[in-house]
Amino acid sequence: MLLMRLIAVLFLIAYSGHAPAQAGKGFASDYPHKSVRWVVPFTPGASNDIIARLVAGKLGEAWGQQFVIDNRGGAGGLIGADTVAKAAPDGYTLLLSNPGPNVNSPLLSKQAPYKVEDFTPVVFFGYAPLIMVANASFPPKNPREFVDYLKANPGKVNWGSSGTGSSLHIGLALFQAATGVKITHVPYKGTAPALTDVVGGQIQLMYTTTVSAEAQIKAGRVRVIGVANLKRLTLLPDAPTLSEGGIKDAEALVWFGMAAPAKTPRAIIDKLNAESNRILLLPDVKRRLDELGLEVQGGSPEQFAAFVAKEAERINRLIRSGALTRE
Repeated sequence: MLLMRLIAVLFLIAYSGHAPAQAGKGFASDYPHKSVRWVVPFTPGASNDIIARLVAGKLGEAWGQQFVIDNRGGAGGLIGADTVAKAAPDGYTLLLSNPGPNVNSPLLSKQAPYKVEDFTPVVFFGYAPLIMVANASFPPKNPREFVDYLKANPGKVNWGSSGTGSSLHIGLALFQAATGVKITHVPYKGTAPALTDVVGGQIQLMYTTTVSAEAQIKAGRVRVIGVANLKRLTLLPDAPTLSEGGIKDAEALVWFGMAAPAKTPRAIIDKLNAESNRILLLPDVKRRLDELGLEVQGGSPEQFAAFVAKEAERINRLIRSGALTRE
């Protein structure tokens, strides 16, 4: 009798160890069998939102289920990202990954409600260099003139961002570290409202991407002062780089991807990854992303995870050097 009980216990232990994996495979084969909520942790209209809606539409077409974009802006992306971090790891709540909510905020905020490790990277969509845009009436026309203006007007220039800890805020920190100038940081709940205030003259300038500022640039409502990249952008051939203006080591970019809550079954992660990689190669999708200045990446979940880890170490170095502080 004792032997029979022991065999029964061993069987239950063995079965319980295999059940989740088998359930994960079966669940993935049926995934998605209902609509998927894709949280964009910023306000509508910015680069995160545009890219997510483009990919979401294609995922919905491919699988016959809606990928519903849920814009949850605020606190540099913390509010929306926290929603995903605490969601069930079943593939039905996803996050539009961005350096602000995924890496910068949890490392810079002492009160961050989640950690970098609370997300599973799914796929790396790509990245875009940041561009410095100013109100059309702002006097400086290029990076060198801008630095001279800042030195002559210390503390009188207001620089917007999509929130404390966002990639746009990190770009500002890098710029200040490289130039030693004093600028007043004005955090917003997203890129779109900050850009609206640049157009209206409530603040003088900000970092953004060609994805977010495309319409305003074409309409002449903002002027591009410089590009935080080592080379000029094909979409903005007349815009000088910061290094051309004598500003070194201030390069900055914003990246985009898809993430899921930690412990989401690997079979679902792989299914999302494979379909997203297929979508990134579609001619109409690639054409649109090229138009928006995105350097498309794609690749495996492991490659994206390695990139995120590298970004996290970069922020930790800035913290250790004093260029950024944990608040």
